[in-house]
Amino acid sequence: MRREDVQPLLYQAADRLPEPDLADTAWAGGLATRRRKRRNLLVGLLIVLIVAVVAAIGAGVSGGRNAELVPPPTTPTFPPGYVPPAGQIAGIDFWIAPPAGSERFLDRIYTPLGDRLSRPDDPGPLSENPIENLAAVVLEERGGRYDALLLGADSTWARADLQLAPISIGSPLSSGAVSPDGRTAAFPQPGELVTLDAVTAAVARYQLPTQDLRSVAWTPDAQHVLVSGPGTAYRVLVREGDYGEKPVVAIPPSRNPASITAPFRIESNSVLRHLANGEWSLDSELNLPVRTWVGQTFSTYSMAARLFVSEDLQQVPTKASQPQVVAAISTLRALPSQLLVLAETDQSTPAMDPQHLREPGCCAVLGWYDDNQPLIQVDGWVLAWDVRIGKVRRVAELDVDGLALGPGIRP
Repeated sequence: MRREDVQPLLYQAADRLPEPDLADTAWAGGLATRRRKRRNLLVGLLIVLIVAVVAAIGAGVSGGRNAELVPPPTTPTFPPGYVPPAGQIAGIDFWIAPPAGSERFLDRIYTPLGDRLSRPDDPGPLSENPIENLAAVVLEERGGRYDALLLGADSTWARADLQLAPISIGSPLSSGAVSPDGRTAAFPQPGELVTLDAVTAAVARYQLPTQDLRSVAWTPDAQHVLVSGPGTAYRVLVREGDYGEKPVVAIPPSRNPASITAPFRIESNSVLRHLANGEWSLDSELNLPVRTWVGQTFSTYSMAARLFVSEDLQQVPTKASQPQVVAAISTLRALPSQLLVLAETDQSTPAMDPQHLREPGCCAVLGWYDDNQPLIQVDGWVLAWDVRIGKVRRVAELDVDGLALGPGIRP
C-alpha cells in the first residue's frame, strides 16, 4: 500500500462511526461538577458544626475556668551567680551582706586600689607626675594641715602640696570630692571651696559667705560643685558654664550637709532630682524604716544609692546594734529597687569575730564600680555589691582614714 492510499481509507472508516453529541456531554459534566461542589459544601458545614458542638461541650465541662486556657508561665532565668533575696522590706527585695570579719574570704574585684590601700611612702609631686584619670584621693596630715595624695587609674601616686586647713568635723575630704570626668578634686574649706586640677596641678579658690562648710558634690556635667554646711548650700561654677551665669548661687539647703548631691539626693522618704536652676523636684517617694541617712547619694543612669541606719527590722533582728542598709533605688520605673542589709556578726560562726559590730558611722556608699555595683565602705574595707545578682565582693582592705573614689577605679 502506498502512503497516498492511507488517508482515503481513514475517511471511509470515519464515515461509518456515529457523530458524538457534544452538548449532552457538556451538560452531563456540568451536573457532575455541581453535585461535587454541593457535596463538599455540605461536608464542610458538617465539620464546622461538629467543631462548634465539641467546643461548647468543652466550655461547659470546664465550668468557665479560663485560666486553664492560659499557657503555663515560663521559668524565669537569672544571671550566673545569682543569689536569691532573703525577703522583702517595705515591698523591696533585700539581701544580707556577709558578716563583719568575713571580708577577706570574699571573691575580689581587681582595681587600682590594689589588695590593700595605704598611703605611699614617697610619691612624686603632682606638678611632675600629672594624673589624667583619678581613681582615688586620700589626705595626709602634716603639721596640722593636709596634703592631697592622688591615685591614678594606672595605680601611680602623686602628691599635691595643698596645705588644706581642717574643717569643723576634722578632715576636709568629702566622699564626693572627685569630678565625674576624673580630672579635678574639690575640698571644703572654712569660707571657701578649693579645687585641684590633677593634670595641671593648678589650684583654684572660690570664696563663699559661710565658714562652716563640710561637704562637696559634683554635678554630672562636671561644671559645678555643690558645697554645703548645716542649713546652707551653694552651687559654685568651676568650669566655663553658660554665658552670664553667676559663679556662686545659693541653693536649698539641708540639715545634713551630705544630703546635697546631684543628679539625685535621697533624703527623708523621697528621692529628689536636681534641676538646672539649683532646685530639687520629687522623683519618687519611699517608705523605708529609716532612722537616719548616712553619707552621700551616688547615682548612675538608672539608680541612686545611699546608706541608712534602720529602725528595728523584724526581718533581720539584731541584739547590740541597729541594722545598716544600702538602698539602691531605681530612678527608672521599669527597674526594681534593692536593699543590702549590713547586719551583726553571726556569733555562732567560729571563723568570725563576735566583737566586730558595724556601728553607725562605720559605713557609707562611696560611688559605683560600674552601672550595677555600688561601692560600700565598711570598717577597714571597700566592698562591691552587684545588684543584678545580689552578690557581695571585696575590693580592697583600707589602711587610710578617709577615701574619695573617682571614675579611674572602673574597668
